[in-house]
Amino acid sequence: MEREENFKNTITNGYNFSGANIILGAAVLDKKPLDKAQVKLPLSTINRHGLIAGATGTGKTKTLQYFAESLSENGVGVLMMDIKGDVSGIAKAGSENQKLTERHRIIGKEWKPANFPVELLTISNEKGARMRATVSEFGPVLFSKMLELNDNQAGVVSLIFKYCDDKNLPLLDIKDFRKVLQHLTTEGKDEIKDYGLVSTASAGVIMRKLVELEEQGADKFFGEVSFEVEDLIRKTADGKGYINIMRLCDIQSKPKLFSTFMLCLLAEVYEKFPESGDKGLPKLVIFIDEAHLIFREASKALLEQIETIIKLIRSKGVGIYFCTQSPDDIPEQILGQLGLKIQHALRAFTAKDRKAINLVAQNYPLTDYYKVETLLTELGIGEALVTVLGENGAPTPLAHTLMCAPSSRMDILTLAEQDEQIQRSQIAAKYNQVIDRVSAYEMLSNKIQKQPEPEIEQPKQVQQPVQRTSVKQEKSVIEQISSNPLAKTLFREVTRGLIGVLIGKPSTRKRSLF
Repeated sequence: MEREENFKNTITNGYNFSGANIILGAAVLDKKPLDKAQVKLPLSTINRHGLIAGATGTGKTKTLQYFAESLSENGVGVLMMDIKGDVSGIAKAGSENQKLTERHRIIGKEWKPANFPVELLTISNEKGARMRATVSEFGPVLFSKMLELNDNQAGVVSLIFKYCDDKNLPLLDIKDFRKVLQHLTTEGKDEIKDYGLVSTASAGVIMRKLVELEEQGADKFFGEVSFEVEDLIRKTADGKGYINIMRLCDIQSKPKLFSTFMLCLLAEVYEKFPESGDKGLPKLVIFIDEAHLIFREASKALLEQIETIIKLIRSKGVGIYFCTQSPDDIPEQILGQLGLKIQHALRAFTAKDRKAINLVAQNYPLTDYYKVETLLTELGIGEALVTVLGENGAPTPLAHTLMCAPSSRMDILTLAEQDEQIQRSQIAAKYNQVIDRVSAYEMLSNKIQKQPEPEIEQPKQVQQPVQRTSVKQEKSVIEQISSNPLAKTLFREVTRGLIGVLIGKPSTRKRSLF
């Protein structure tokens, strides 16, 4: 009895926060949930990032769902990377049952069915408001890394971007980039004498890489209208934050596209959001389900960039939470930046599994109340080991926790419900319109088709009018692009410079990304 009282006092004192907080669940000792021993998370430390881990079927996705609901209730915007397609039910209220009611009675938090404001997003063939970026907005460094080019080939990409900058040729989609590359290796060879040469071998490699990229679905991602990251932090009239669900069920076989997209998104958020420090509510929380997809096959340079962004972005009021089966899926340099840790059960089928579990157990604060390496394999569904960063920045005591359940539907939306959700969306109509405006492809095609006739066949007295008309037409095209509101992505490129700085290769022009 004394041991139980001491433990309850440890939990009560360790999780007693002065500011706003989220109730995660109730502490458990010797498989018994304790009254008035709630495990909480202070809202002021949510931008310190975190990890939600556990084997398949242990309840980590429902923990993620409840976490997102709690943030929305507190007016915080949420972006969820839904790889398995099983969190869209947040848009619909859940169904009450005796198990839910009893669980929350033990925790000391009433359970009520509720739905939450949801926006469905996509970068692939899934249904939702389409998130796009132009090739120009990506910049030469990231575009080269996505294509997995060597230094010489990446130099050709930088040359193409520079040429398009100087000639006012918008690079919007892949066909624009391909057209410029073809032009500079054929009719336009003489135009790049001051830039350098484009070898046939390098051009051939880049062309093949472009085909591979299109096969991954990048042709649907590159283009307009570019997504504005400010739309991720919209609120409803009653102050709830929108839960933006990016459906990525068909992207699992394309980890390089996904990881590069995530880096660009984080860089854009960092550039656009103002500094807010570590106090108060966060602006945006990003949940990355199946997080190993970001790091699988990622290069060392890409990992370093992601690590740098994660270190910097919390000062913008942004928290990043990785959801995966094992902490081993996250590189150590990233794992060391995470404050919150919610660890659901792990499986031990082999000696290697047991060794991995023993290593995981060493990542948690020391405790006299649990044998962590054993408890990790005995946790039930909806139970987890939890430690958070307190308001003073120190880790809280480790707590075996009976986790709160989501108030929304713990299932997916039907196809009809998805269509209904998109029809009600305030941003789908904005981003789902198909735009293919005049860009490098059209401008170069028009230039090639309208090559001037040989001078010996052109009367001298009409040469100047023809030339003036040609210049006027070209100028008219540029003016039309500049005055078109859809062309603003070309003139507000403010993030490309950030990407260059992060990897030590400053570029020639800033840009915007989504």
